[in-house]
Amino acid sequence: MEAPKTIQHEIGGVQNDALRFGLHGVKSDLVGSHPLQSAYESAKKTQEEMRRKVLANTYGTALPLKMDLDRQILSRFQRPLLPSSMLGLEALTGTLDDFGFEDYLNDPRESETVRPLDLHHSMEVQLGLSKGPVCPSFI
Repeated sequence: MEAPKTIQHEIGGVQNDALRFGLHGVKSDLVGSHPLQSAYESAKKTQEEMRRKVLANTYGTALPLKMDLDRQILSRFQRPLLPSSMLGLEALTGTLDDFGFEDYLNDPRESETVRPLDLHHSMEVQLGLSKGPVCPSFI
C-alpha cells in the first residue's frame, strides 16, 4: 500500500500556512462581513429557495432536481489549461445578466501586464514533462 503524496496544511482545522493563505487577521474573525453583504446573501438564498418551491409546485419535484444536476455538471466543466468563464452555469443561474465589477473595472486577467499564455509549456507542466508554474501570470 502506497502512502499518499500530499501534505496536509491544516492543523486543528485552521490553515496556518501564511505563504499560501496569507497572514491571519484577528479583525476578520471578530467583525465578519459587511452587514449589507450578509443581508444580500441571505436574501439571495431565500429567493432561490422560494424559486425552487414555486418550480416544484408548478412543474413537479423532478424539475428542481434536474436543475440541481445541471448546476453540478456545469460547475465542474473546465477547459484544459485556460480559465473557464463558466458561461453555461451563468446562463443556468441567471447571473449572466448581473453587472459585476469586472464589467466596468476590467478583468485583471485582461491587463496589459499579464503575459500571454504558453499552451505548450502549460501542457508539459500538467503532464510532468517540464517544471515551473503552469502559467506565469504577471510580468
